[in-house]
Amino acid sequence: MIFLTQLKSLYLSASTSADSAFESLSLLLMRLLVAKIFITSGLLKWSGWFDFDEQKYDLFLYEFFCPDPVRPGALLLCDSETLDYVEGSSMITLIESFALIAGILEVVLPVLLILGLFTRVGALGLLGMTLFIQLAVFPTWDHWWNPAAWWAIVLFAIVARGPGYFSVDRLLGLDGKHSNREV
Repeated sequence: MIFLTQLKSLYLSASTSADSAFESLSLLLMRLLVAKIFITSGLLKWSGWFDFDEQKYDLFLYEFFCPDPVRPGALLLCDSETLDYVEGSSMITLIESFALIAGILEVVLPVLLILGLFTRVGALGLLGMTLFIQLAVFPTWDHWWNPAAWWAIVLFAIVARGPGYFSVDRLLGLDGKHSNREV
């Protein structure tokens, strides 16, 4: 019995050490992993500083919101008969605005994750984008399981656990834990 008690004590001690040693590193790596996915997508929408690649409007207009063939369950914003938009319609302006907003958020939110600044806000924003992509653009189980579920799980973990030790949030005391600085 003493051997089992000592073994349990050793195991608990090792687990506590692993918690403190690996949690912040894991959170940092999760932040960097999901940030890379979104920032890469976001940067592809830009031709340079403040120069949105206008060819990406077609991606949103025809691949996402008016695909041919139509994806069952997807948000279809064009005429379902012609699979085109009414010239000059406000829908085109709305979708182009979606494209621009997505291009901005796919750069800004991952930068927040990389820095660990307002980390939970960044993760929630990317989680919202992930859910929108899944529910409105690609509403199929195969897209959900690969890749959307992975993005969502990582983002949920970041929201739940926070940014970890290696973050600006921790430095500024914005993560609810003790910061390195005295205030």
